[in-house]
Amino acid sequence: MNYEYKEEFRKELVDWFDREKRDLPWRQTTDPYKIWVSEVMLQQTRVETVIPYYKRFLEKFPTPEIFAYAPQEDILKTWEGLGYYSRVRNLQAGVKEVVETYGGIVPDNRVDISKLKGVGPYTAGAVLSIAYGKPEHAVDGNVMRVLSRVLHIYDDIALPKTKKIFEEAVMELIDPHHASSFNQGLMELGALICTPTSPKCLLCPVREYCRAFEAGDAAQLPVKTKKIKMKNLFYKVYLARDKEGRYLMEKRGDSGLLANMWQFPMVEMKEGESPLEKLSTRYELEVASSSNAVISFKHIFSHLTWHIEAEVVEVDAKSAKKFFLPAQIEELPMPVPMLKIWREIK
Repeated sequence: MNYEYKEEFRKELVDWFDREKRDLPWRQTTDPYKIWVSEVMLQQTRVETVIPYYKRFLEKFPTPEIFAYAPQEDILKTWEGLGYYSRVRNLQAGVKEVVETYGGIVPDNRVDISKLKGVGPYTAGAVLSIAYGKPEHAVDGNVMRVLSRVLHIYDDIALPKTKKIFEEAVMELIDPHHASSFNQGLMELGALICTPTSPKCLLCPVREYCRAFEAGDAAQLPVKTKKIKMKNLFYKVYLARDKEGRYLMEKRGDSGLLANMWQFPMVEMKEGESPLEKLSTRYELEVASSSNAVISFKHIFSHLTWHIEAEVVEVDAKSAKKFFLPAQIEELPMPVPMLKIWREIK
């Protein structure tokens, strides 16, 4: 790979970023804890969505010490609606390690920071370069897209081994004196100019160094094979309400999808089975009546889709269960599908 113009490339990129960067709250700090929080939130989530969550989160958990020992239910409630809840559970575990092992100071080297729970190569590089100014690679989808075009790389970015190519390229190109602006510049370029479809090549500050622009095939890059087939699951969700106007809620297990979040009873729909009967048997409930008011929607996760039908049923409990008043439900951390049902029912 020829890096003949790397000094010109890095200067144009850094100057452009310093001049044109968006005014985002995590760009007002070099605190490694706050940078770390922002990077975790930004994984698979739009910038516009993250901004209010980031501000609320740091108002509630302003230091590693406060966050490390906060009750998980408080953390999940603060994160509620942002999705991918394993991110915040891993973040708390990692921050707790920082507090207990490193005196509350996030490590400033790749070896130690990479040992922390939930910190992969990208997050490590982002924190090291943005917070500490270390010339370390931070390769995400935006960066791979930009560099696949600039360097004309046709390797499949869906393959794990391909990421190494881009990490090595960043280490060759990165500005050692402006590592933060360089890495953020690549990310910003991918977000605003070098977009997945219809890249705005004529507005690009580094187009004269871009081989794909020269070849006229920028729209064909990066090469990425299709994801595995989406799994579809069909559920009936019951808002089981007792005579006192309370609703049955259950807490999901402490591992797996949406761990430790609260939900209304969910019954998987299968041919030849009555979901209402399964509800009655599983939760020891006597169903008095059904509203027949059905809410139908689908919720897409990264690897599966929930197809949901929800309705209110009036019940008598045969044994003690966890029934909650509406005001109490408001305090429970719930995943997005349950929030959608609850808001609709309210």
